[in-house]
Amino acid sequence: MSRLKLKFPYQEQAIPQVDIAILLIGLMLLVTVIFQYRQITEEINYWTNRVDRLEKQQQQKAAPRTRSSSRVREFSQEIRKEIGQANGILDQINLPWDVLFDAVEHASTKDIALLSLQPNVANRVLRINGEAKDMAKLLDFVEALEQEEIFQNVHLLNYKIKQDNPNNPIIFLLSAAWIVIS
Repeated sequence: MSRLKLKFPYQEQAIPQVDIAILLIGLMLLVTVIFQYRQITEEINYWTNRVDRLEKQQQQKAAPRTRSSSRVREFSQEIRKEIGQANGILDQINLPWDVLFDAVEHASTKDIALLSLQPNVANRVLRINGEAKDMAKLLDFVEALEQEEIFQNVHLLNYKIKQDNPNNPIIFLLSAAWIVIS
């Protein structure tokens, strides 16, 4: 077996000028990146300090001053109005949706198509729009809602028979007051 002679790197193929040029370009890129990094961090520090100063100025400006009583009353009325609106939204959010939906679904049948449920939080009244196949099914639905323990005073407010439909469905509107079950 003969010996294999390897020369690494092959001296005739090596070009030291290209190697040095690539090394210098790499070093220049490294210096450029470091310089940009420093500039960016300095700019971030500048803006952070500026924001801190502006926040301190805003806090100093927000310190209580003597204001005219009419302006204070104006603000307090606006605040009361906003608080009232926020409380109304909270009441709607805290509506017992699960219990109401479960009760309505339990009372409804395949012969009743519910179109909308409109709660009135202030009066605790639920208005239900829908369609029934016939009057007997509608009255059964009203009676079934009255039997649900969350509802009371279920009343059929309005109904209309669709004459243009061959099945003559009944469009209805009813109201049901709900009670809080604890």
